[in-house]
Amino acid sequence: MNNIKNELKKYTVGIAGCGGLGSNCAMALARVGIGKLIIADFDTIDLSNLNRQYFFLDQVGQKKCFALKENISKITRNTVVEAYDIKLSPTEIIDLFHDCDVIVEAFDRKEMKQMIVETVITAFPKKPLVVGSGLAGWGHNNSIRARKVDNLYICGDESRETSDDLPPLAPRVGIVANMQANTVLEILLGEG
Repeated sequence: MNNIKNELKKYTVGIAGCGGLGSNCAMALARVGIGKLIIADFDTIDLSNLNRQYFFLDQVGQKKCFALKENISKITRNTVVEAYDIKLSPTEIIDLFHDCDVIVEAFDRKEMKQMIVETVITAFPKKPLVVGSGLAGWGHNNSIRARKVDNLYICGDESRETSDDLPPLAPRVGIVANMQANTVLEILLGEG
C-alpha cells in the first residue's frame, strides 16, 4: 500500500462539482492518497442532499466545496485540497484544471456535462476526463459499467437519468462515484 500511496501523492485530480458524484469521488481519492485535489462548486448544502452526498447535518447551508475540503481534512493530512466557490464555465475549467493529471466531471445538469466534455476535448485533447452518466434510481447493478472513448471515460449505465420517478439515491450514486475514482486510479496506475 505504501508504494501505491507514494505513487499517488505526485498526482493532481480536478473535480468539477461537489455533490453526489463529486463529494463521494473526492473522498475515495483522498482515502487512497491522491496528492492534490482541485474541487469546484458554487452550490450550498441543502438538507435534501444528505441522502447521497458526503456531508453532515451541521453543514447544511455551507458551501459544498469548503465543507468537502473540511471533511477530507478530517480523514487525511496527506491530500492537499484547493476548493473554489465558483460556477464553472469553459474559461474557469481551463484556468483551474490545466495542471491536473485527470479531470472528473460531477455535474447534475446535462448542459453542464456537455460543456465540460466539449471544453476538455478542445482545450486538453490528451487529458483524461472521467464522467458520470446514468446513475438514477436503484437496482440494475449489472448495467453500471465504465467505457472508454479516446480520453473520455464514461461511468454509469448511460441511460437512467434523474427524474421524479428515478431520483438520485445513495447506492447507485455511490457506485458510480466510486467507479469514477477507481477509473482515475486505473488511468494513473494502470489496471494492476
